[in-house]
Amino acid sequence: MWQYSLYYELLYLTDYQQIMNKKTAQPLPRSFSGHLDAANHVRGQSIYVDDLPEYAGTLYARVFYSPVAHGRILRLEVEEAEQVEGVARIFTFRDIPGENQIGNIVQDEPLLAEEEVHYIGQPIALIVAVSPEAAEKARKLIRVEIEELPAVTEPREAYRQGQLLHGSRKFEMGDVAAAFSRCRYIFEGAAHTGGQEHVYLEPQGAYAVPREGKVFIHSSTQGPTQVQRAAARVLGLSMNQVEVDVTRLGGGFGGKEDQASPWAAMVALAAHVLKKPVKYILSRHEDLLMTGKRHAYDSDYRIGLDENLKIIAYEATFYQNGGAAADLSPAVLERTLFHATNSYYVPNARLTAHCCRTNIAPSTAFRGFGGPQGMFVIEAAIHHAARELGVAPLDIQQKNLFEDGQEFPYGQVIKDSEARHCWMENIERNNLHQLRAEIREYNAAHRLSKKGMHLMPVCFGISFTNTMMNHARALVHVYSDGSVGFSTGAVEMGQGASTKLMQVAAREFGLRLDQVRIETTNTTRVANTSPSAASATSDLNGKALQDACGQIRERLFAILREEMGLEEIAGLQLRNNVVFANDSQLDMSWRELVQLAFTRRINLSAKGHYATPEIHFDKQKEKGHPFAYHVFGAAALLCTVDCLRGTYAFDAVHIVHDFGSSMNAGVDLGQVEGGLVQGIGWMTMEHLQHTPEGRLLSQTLSNYKIPDIYAVPREVSVRFLGSEGSEHAIYKSKTTGEPPLMYGIGAYFALYDAILAFNPGAARLYHAPMTPERVLGLLYEA
Repeated sequence: MWQYSLYYELLYLTDYQQIMNKKTAQPLPRSFSGHLDAANHVRGQSIYVDDLPEYAGTLYARVFYSPVAHGRILRLEVEEAEQVEGVARIFTFRDIPGENQIGNIVQDEPLLAEEEVHYIGQPIALIVAVSPEAAEKARKLIRVEIEELPAVTEPREAYRQGQLLHGSRKFEMGDVAAAFSRCRYIFEGAAHTGGQEHVYLEPQGAYAVPREGKVFIHSSTQGPTQVQRAAARVLGLSMNQVEVDVTRLGGGFGGKEDQASPWAAMVALAAHVLKKPVKYILSRHEDLLMTGKRHAYDSDYRIGLDENLKIIAYEATFYQNGGAAADLSPAVLERTLFHATNSYYVPNARLTAHCCRTNIAPSTAFRGFGGPQGMFVIEAAIHHAARELGVAPLDIQQKNLFEDGQEFPYGQVIKDSEARHCWMENIERNNLHQLRAEIREYNAAHRLSKKGMHLMPVCFGISFTNTMMNHARALVHVYSDGSVGFSTGAVEMGQGASTKLMQVAAREFGLRLDQVRIETTNTTRVANTSPSAASATSDLNGKALQDACGQIRERLFAILREEMGLEEIAGLQLRNNVVFANDSQLDMSWRELVQLAFTRRINLSAKGHYATPEIHFDKQKEKGHPFAYHVFGAAALLCTVDCLRGTYAFDAVHIVHDFGSSMNAGVDLGQVEGGLVQGIGWMTMEHLQHTPEGRLLSQTLSNYKIPDIYAVPREVSVRFLGSEGSEHAIYKSKTTGEPPLMYGIGAYFALYDAILAFNPGAARLYHAPMTPERVLGLLYEA
């Protein structure tokens, strides 16, 4: 249990430095706690795209974008801008040698607008100049005449007009109509969740360098292969003529999965045509204006219960605000359906989702990838039912938690469920029944201050829902001096993937961490990668790395058996830089073994591959087994509301989380704490607003509020459940990337609990975020 992660991060950093400073062979901790990038981060020595040394003659790019949300381009004048001193060239769609298209799932997104524009911020022209200042000066001189067309910003309206980005989807299980006819209680209503800006510390950016017969791109992307594919398409080249390299990202959260592609394609275009290095790092204002956010959703629900509060039937319809192009919206929509029943067994369910086209920047991936939007709606439905029936939400929640052998609406049978274990351990360990009694006493004694509490369960499936994406490769070299270098398709973006992968390599060879080096993520060394997303990065790439290391290890063992006359059955192991046979140390060090293999011309390199077994999904039947495993957890959120001002604070959050057999408690704890705070921000303060004309109002960090240190709960306790984990997770260490964000959903309902203590007749409103203004309204309006 931890309360102040900064203190523990310093401990982890010290832990790491001590391990790295030991030059004698020491055992690698089985569960190392720390982040190997931490030391460079705090010293400002970590390298990002904008930190790379620039080549002589580097040019700088800026985008001229649409000032209106929807319209027809009548005239574009760039002549005056071209005369600005230092401008090398201004590109429009007519200058693209390949295809003017960067759409991934649906081919509906031009790199540069042609005849129409569909959102404010859509790129129309690319200015390339000798300095950012010259490019900016030229941008202000470009003139465009646009015939404005009606703009749509709300998904329900888009659906009414038939504006869809992709076909609608429906998951169905049981006989929903018949089940509702048997229900004792039926409640229906509407819910809304807003968008969310990623606010990664490093903005979008790329740096392209022309090389002999190819283009080399440094990109801040979660998906190097997608950037490679998009750039090759735009340039009219084959993929082997485009090389993408990623050192690390200064945050991604999904925002650099597909949406890193346009900026990389733009600089690649300019570098390829001008034969000069070209760089484009977006300003924060550009990034906020031109890039996509988390999808906002409008939803309708209907829930039916029996006299024992068991959910008998549930139906929900989701209207997803996909923005002006599909981007990843169809995949996000799909995961909304996968997680629409959260941790609850619903025997009769009908879940429908529509991917709506609107005139805002194309919405994109964000931590949780549609899952949080689906979960919020069923939590709202349960809250609605509980309030009408005069019971606590947790009374309904607890009665409906998953059990093994039950089935999700998409057909996968529940296995190794920890939903009830996390729930009950949270209640018992944190004495939540006593806490509820204390909250009632506090509320009775304080007229203008009220406390609230909500218990939020989470069940999140781990795998890309597109089965073919669940694969990875790794390239490993053991050098003749015994040091190890490796590459994978994983992208480090602060989540600790590189640290965990170094642990894998060190553990497989029995080495210290300082004997192992991870290289940049590069499409030439490791090709055809899936993006670092879906919380699957460490599992997929870790398993591939394990395979490659295993190949080399078995070659080493074979030569060792031959050299020392060991029987085939001898149990050989590598530990602490020494070779063991049947737990007895041999007179052979790791380095000596490598030297022996090298002199015998044994291959000390290997390419590993891993494809997740068992998973499958039939999109025609909407049934299958799409997930390798599920992560479970439960969070109790406690808050205090100032009923005079509408302001609030979160007093404590108590979490019991299903980590499996954690291989790095420090990294995993940081992911849980960070995800929690990001989820609270989405639910309470991050208020994205567009005008009816499609103009983003919250386009600066002065009017778009994200959590700061004062918004973090005063106490955060995290209990490691101690579950065994899944064979499909690397070393049975379950992933921690996305699931913790959904604990933040409980913040909305904890605040509602406090509001109802002050105003029992408050309106029923499931419209996130629950800003202080909204709280104040609910406190004083019926």
